[in-house]
Amino acid sequence: MTRDRPLRVVIAPDSFKGSATAPEVAAAIGRGWRRARPADVVVEVPMADGGEGTLDAVLASEWATLHTEPVPLRGGGVHLARWAMVGDRAVVELAECCGLPLLGIGDPGGASTDALGRVLAAALEAGAAEVTLAVGGSASTDGGSGALRRLGAKVLDAAGREVPSGGLGLSSAATVDLSGMRPAPVRGVTILCDVTAPLLGPPGAAYVFGPQKGASPTQVVALDRALARWHRLLGGDAEAPGAGAAGGTAYGFATVWGARLRPGAVAVANLLRLPDALAGADVVVTGEGRWDEQSLTGKVTGHVLENVAATKALGLVVAGDLAAPLPPGVDGWSLVRSAGGLEAARRDAVRWLELVAEQAAESVREMFVEVEQTP
Repeated sequence: MTRDRPLRVVIAPDSFKGSATAPEVAAAIGRGWRRARPADVVVEVPMADGGEGTLDAVLASEWATLHTEPVPLRGGGVHLARWAMVGDRAVVELAECCGLPLLGIGDPGGASTDALGRVLAAALEAGAAEVTLAVGGSASTDGGSGALRRLGAKVLDAAGREVPSGGLGLSSAATVDLSGMRPAPVRGVTILCDVTAPLLGPPGAAYVFGPQKGASPTQVVALDRALARWHRLLGGDAEAPGAGAAGGTAYGFATVWGARLRPGAVAVANLLRLPDALAGADVVVTGEGRWDEQSLTGKVTGHVLENVAATKALGLVVAGDLAAPLPPGVDGWSLVRSAGGLEAARRDAVRWLELVAEQAAESVREMFVEVEQTP
């Protein structure tokens, strides 16, 4: 006789951008899987790649505690910016403080990272010995100057006055005084980024990302020149891969606070203890909105599958759309295929996630049966 043995199943997806957060995706897949196989042990580890959504993934873990810091909004009002503590490590997401979702694209030259500095100051006051900073989704191109100024730096013009905030304000900078800067946390700062852009020039922060933030061609040129002036005053490595991340925020903090730039998916996986969760897993389910040729190059799904390859677990991918072949031995399910089209899949992504997860769970039944010994 054979019987269907209970499995240990780890669900570690990225968000489906525009449809569901990573915790929502993981929960939906979990519900569908449990419907088909209620005896399985299902562990949900929602993931992120260091951009928007990183904080949601961290706060879904059992080790994180939620904190908030009020930050002013352009045009009035106050936003309670969320951040997290994991032990004595603060996890801060720039988009949650002063990203495009909050500031929009109305003022690309004046948008500032000041609110990020406010949150980092609160984290230091709360006793953070280390900071992990996710920098995706920036609305500004100010080289991190707004946050550094909030933390004690002074950026002065030739007359000794504070320059205006924002990237274009740096065009009148003549001196930078760091004597009043708050010291970096004792174990340092790690910046999570998945871009390799330098600070300056055509491949840099202003030219590549400025238009996404509403900058006109003329403003792009002016912002690049302002960042070049910032670099002449501050020093540091403007050519470092990733220095241009978040409008040069990565450059500013690498130069002043000695921040380390790291690939986001790897760092988040370690922060959320994914390797521990995978130990002893029979099945690992990962996923993202669109599986394509880039998915194996530093993205969440690719990193999860790399970890799975070092184990005896079966890897599965649940994606909004499967637009490229999967690695050998990995099966995949597409919401678009099941829903009959992209719009239908997007409109009710959570329901389709549950349905395809149920199908995926049924499909593994024959792979994990064991023979019962008869007396």
